Amino acid sequence: MKKISIIFATLFLVFGIGNAQLNTLTPQEVQQGWKLLFNGQNLDGWITVRTQEPPTEGWTVEDGVLTVNKGGAKRGGDIITKDQYSDFDLTFEFRITKGANSGLKYFFTRYDKGGWLGFEYQILDDAVHPDAKLGHDNNRLQGGLYDMFAPAKDKKDSPVGEWNQGRVVSKGLTVEHYLNGQKVLTFERKSKAYMDAYELSKFKGSEPVFGDVKEGHILLQDHHDEVSFRNIKIKVLK
Repeated sequence: MKKISIIFATLFLVFGIGNAQLNTLTPQEVQQGWKLLFNGQNLDGWITVRTQEPPTEGWTVEDGVLTVNKGGAKRGGDIITKDQYSDFDLTFEFRITKGANSGLKYFFTRYDKGGWLGFEYQILDDAVHPDAKLGHDNNRLQGGLYDMFAPAKDKKDSPVGEWNQGRVVSKGLTVEHYLNGQKVLTFERKSKAYMDAYELSKFKGSEPVFGDVKEGHILLQDHHDEVSFRNIKIKVLK
């Protein structure tokens, strides 16, 4: 038994089983142009709109996992990347708690009318949170574009407390959402279907029209609920 334990421990060290594999890029990913947005150790590269610095409370990093803490007086607020992105392939993993509501926003920028806005990849406990029953035609369910487009009806969410993988691919006017490897949404900015959804959304009246921007920040939302993130990676598409 002692020998088996020694062998297992050796394998753990040699092959990096467990958290050692988190928030890293393979040589192939590096060659392909992928970049880590979260280094697994701190909030370098992330700021808040208000302070232009990383928050000092409300967000914690432990064992390679970034967690926004639940409510209370010590909220960190939303965090955004220092850099802005236009055409990109973005992957991330997230884990919700029961009843949680959060989101990952992209093309997040300040509008002439409407303030700071961005497309939101919805992160939500569909079964418990009341927001799942609001909006129009299920357009506030997890994996969809918040208040604009619903995700596929046959989407496969991981159970609460387990990790999901999200992905957003934006190229030109085409945007795709993936959830756990399945494409759950495709939409075209400026299309008739998009403009129809915009007219029914809470973003109606923004200037410019919501989503009609060239680039923006990536945002992780503080919505008073505990949600965790890891393995946040992006590749700029040319």
